[in-house]
Amino acid sequence: MSVVTEPVACASTDASLAHFGFLVLPNFSMIAFSSAIEVLRMANYVGQANHYRWSIFSLDGAPVHASNGIAVRQTSALDSEHLPDIMIVCGGIRIRDAVDDNVRNTLAALAERGLMLGGICTGAYALMTSGLLDGYRCAVHWENLSALHAEFPDVDFADELFVVDRDRLTCTGGTAPLDLMLNLVGARFGQKMATQVSEQFILERIRSSTHPQPIPVDSRVGFSRAELIEAVRLMEANVVEPLTLEELSRLVGLSQRHLQRMFKTYLDDSPTHYYLTLRLKRARDLLRTTDTTIAQITSDCGFNSPCHFSKAFRAQFGHAPSYERRSYKQ
Repeated sequence: MSVVTEPVACASTDASLAHFGFLVLPNFSMIAFSSAIEVLRMANYVGQANHYRWSIFSLDGAPVHASNGIAVRQTSALDSEHLPDIMIVCGGIRIRDAVDDNVRNTLAALAERGLMLGGICTGAYALMTSGLLDGYRCAVHWENLSALHAEFPDVDFADELFVVDRDRLTCTGGTAPLDLMLNLVGARFGQKMATQVSEQFILERIRSSTHPQPIPVDSRVGFSRAELIEAVRLMEANVVEPLTLEELSRLVGLSQRHLQRMFKTYLDDSPTHYYLTLRLKRARDLLRTTDTTIAQITSDCGFNSPCHFSKAFRAQFGHAPSYERRSYKQ
């Protein structure tokens, strides 16, 4: 690829993002890739106009196989005269083998041209190893978070589903690109259109950029901490009638002091506060995704009274449960 390095206006996350480019790397994630593109296609269908267009690129224009063995054959070689507004790198398994000097040089040249750059699934690794995420907030899949955090100390890792930070866009894997692209559609055309697109996919809700990705507790603390993992799972299974610290300790076979020490060491929290936060997050999900009354949610999440629930919710999230419901469904 020969990219002319004359500066151009930097793309932004508003209405100027109409042409998306997807640079597929070997063994990319098909579900992440297709989730992103399908939102653009459906936005055109719902909006009854060609609001978006997209191009699929490989470094040499040859077909590229996804990790499931299916090849994307309608790829184009990168052409410095016909570049998109944003280039999203699509990664998957064995990402380190897929990123070489050719990939790094290509991304650096695109950055020089002023393109907005993104990465979905492990595609963010290609940006990191090119130095293009230094000083940026970045979202990566929880499975890769620990190793990449140690390898790239200048990157500000977030535990969110996706992050848009200035001219960089990063997203975790799986179906999270659906949420990312739906939020971009909403920013450009309004929440009503984003909702119409999501309804075509039978989605119950659109997750926002502040939505944390669910990280399994065993991945955070290691499988060797079996008692701690069991304690968290007991908490998750007993939300309506929360267990006491004494009951938790007895069920996992540890003293209360030992259990408290394990929570502090591996989760940087006390068992009591961790349990409360878990219940409040469950309540927030119910407020966002159901029409269940606040009184019933109070009971379903183990709170003795609406007053106690409201006070705890406000302390955790900075506003009342009623505000959470109104603001999320606007």
